[in-house]
Amino acid sequence: MTDADPTMILQGLRGSIDNIDAALIFLLAERFRCTKQVGVLKAQHGMPASDPSREEQQIARLKRLAAEADLDPEFAEKWFNFVVAEVIRHHRSAAAGTAGD
Repeated sequence: MTDADPTMILQGLRGSIDNIDAALIFLLAERFRCTKQVGVLKAQHGMPASDPSREEQQIARLKRLAAEADLDPEFAEKWFNFVVAEVIRHHRSAAAGTAGD
């Protein structure tokens, strides 16, 4: 048994969670900077906003990674689908000549 104060442990864990959340936000922002460039490139060359084959490959890859990381692969797929929906919205906005932000 430990004599550690559970309030202090909770505070430490929440601090770690806050740091991870901040890192995730910055990583997502960087990801979207890259995908917006992809959207502009696709728009300039008349390419479709969505690439179902690439998306299927990514889902399989991310599910494998999730399993290796002890994260629910179905959650990884849901997260990816959520992000890709936003990416496609940006790509369609780029193709239409709007900002998409």
